[in-house]
Order: sequence, then structure tokens, then C-alpha cells
Amino acid sequence: MLCPCSSPNKYKRLDAKLERKMAEAKRGSSGRHNFKSLDSIIMKFPQFKEGLKNIRAVFEQYDEDSNGTIDREELKKCLQKLQLHLTEEEVEDLFHSCDIDGSEGIQFTEFIVLLCLIYLLKEPSSSNTTSRLGSPQLEATFDTIIEVFFFLDKNGDGKLNKKEVVKALNEASPREKSPSHITRTRFKEMDWDRKGKVSFREFLFAFINWVGIDTDEDN
Repeated sequence: MLCPCSSPNKYKRLDAKLERKMAEAKRGSSGRHNFKSLDSIIMKFPQFKEGLKNIRAVFEQYDEDSNGTIDREELKKCLQKLQLHLTEEEVEDLFHSCDIDGSEGIQFTEFIVLLCLIYLLKEPSSSNTTSRLGSPQLEATFDTIIEVFFFLDKNGDGKLNKKEVVKALNEASPREKSPSHITRTRFKEMDWDRKGKVSFREFLFAFINWVGIDTDEDN
């Protein structure tokens, strides 16, 4: 699994935006949730995996030198092609926040996270909008992943803490609680800086790892 190799301070500005956006989005969801238990999420893993795999064609299209990463210039071309108009500061924030291994290039898994963050941050709250990523199927996948975060974010503050994650994982079957070491492990996989709070960005990286997206081409 990818792990951050530099100071988390560079993530603060984007994570603060994500926190506000997620809290606002959950308030706007009127309490409607597609998931009632951890099992209901796990059952969807094959669909998540298939939906996210479709991003590979987009990634390869903009990885012009075919070195397995997208650099800043390639990313800017990608955003222009997708008609996503971001400021220079927003592009830099996204690049640094998704380049978690500090390689100065966006790898495939990081690119999935980057696209999802763009979708979340740039998509208007109104549901009567045209497709922003040019792929309704991909956007539906991202919407469902956001629903998973809502399921875990019990207090609706736009970030996750250990108490609410444990509650969510045990919610549907109080008589069959997940072993405490499993819930602790799941939370640790999200809480990289060990501060007890998990942003949507951190959750995304962990969730993609749980679903099992391969970083290399399938043979």
C-alpha cells in the first residue's frame, strides 16, 4: 500500500476543503444511505473494482511518455481535455496531495484519487448538471464511494474518527461484532499520521487498497 513519505502539513489546505465539502454533501443527502452494514459494502467490491479499472485508459492516454506516472504538464493537459478549469494553486494542491510517495509524478492509484477529489470539489451540489468527467459510469462509482464515507462518518463532520468507524463496522450485527484487532487495523490503514482523524483523501487511498485495484496491467 502507498504510504506518505513527507510532512502531512502540505495536505492541510486541501483536506480542509474536503472536510467542508463532505460535511456539506452529507447534510444535503437528507439521511439517504445505500449502505447499512460493512457486508453491504464488501458485496459491492467487484463493482467498485470494475468501475475504477476503467480509469486506466484515461491514465494511459495522458501518460505521454509511458513511464507509469503523470507529471505536472501531463496533468494540466488531462485537466484541459476534461474541461476541468482549476487554478494553478488548485492544481498544485491536488498534485502534492495525491503524490504521496513524493516521486513528483502521479501513479495510477494516485490518479484515481485525484480524479475523485476533482469530481467532489468541482461538482456543483445540484443534481441537475451535465457530466463533469465525461463518464457517467465513473461518476456513479465515485458517488457510491462517497456514500461509503457517509456510512462511516456518523457525526457528519466531514472526517472520520476511530469511535465512529468502529461503530459503523459493528452497526448491523451487534451480536457479531468485528474483532477489535480488525477494526483497529482498518482504522490504522486510513489514519496515516496517527492523529486519530481521517480525511476523505486518506480514506480514498485506503479504500482503493481494500477493493484491490492493481497498479500494474493485468497479464
